Amino acid sequence: MRRRMLVCLLLMMATLPTIGCALPIYSALPGRRAEQLIYTSENLRAMIQEWERFWFLDQPDHMSPYRTHGGVI
Repeated sequence: MRRRMLVCLLLMMATLPTIGCALPIYSALPGRRAEQLIYTSENLRAMIQEWERFWFLDQPDHMSPYRTHGGVI
């Protein structure tokens, strides 16, 4: 019994990483798949913008050769 459970556990551990290949992430319908891909790309773009905002990379550069007004006009 113990050996059988060990074999089943090892088999599950071996097949678990390949589940993503067997089960598709996106729909098979072309219209729905395009919509899902757009949503995914928009989420990734929002993540990059959030990362830049967190590290203050979206702020004006003070080393620029021209004057930049950093306040509200």
